[in-house]
Amino acid sequence: MNATGYELAASGAAVGVIIAFVGGLIIAGALIWAVRFGIKVRRREPGPPTPAEQPTLPQSGAVYETREAREPDEVPQAGQEGERLRPNNMHAAGSKTAEDQPRPRWESGSSGSFGSGGPGST
Repeated sequence: MNATGYELAASGAAVGVIIAFVGGLIIAGALIWAVRFGIKVRRREPGPPTPAEQPTLPQSGAVYETREAREPDEVPQAGQEGERLRPNNMHAAGSKTAEDQPRPRWESGSSGSFGSGGPGST
């Protein structure tokens, strides 16, 4: 070894390089172990369901959405001047089912949609 090697070994730079190299090896080893462990866990899991195991429709058939008219649900007023509203006094939703449920109907002679280009009702 020459004088430069002795000076480098005597300084703290060589120790820092060795510590960084060993730290990199430890991190690389940990990543390799984690990937192998993940592969082993994945092999123990059950496979995807077969077509016979897929979910099916209920006997009553498909479930459809319902349409209803909603109206705002007003915030209840406090009983007395100094009384505060608490969360248990509030309603669960900001709207409620409207009392009258008008069903939308097509008007005769209307185009059926806005801006369809047709003359509509004249």
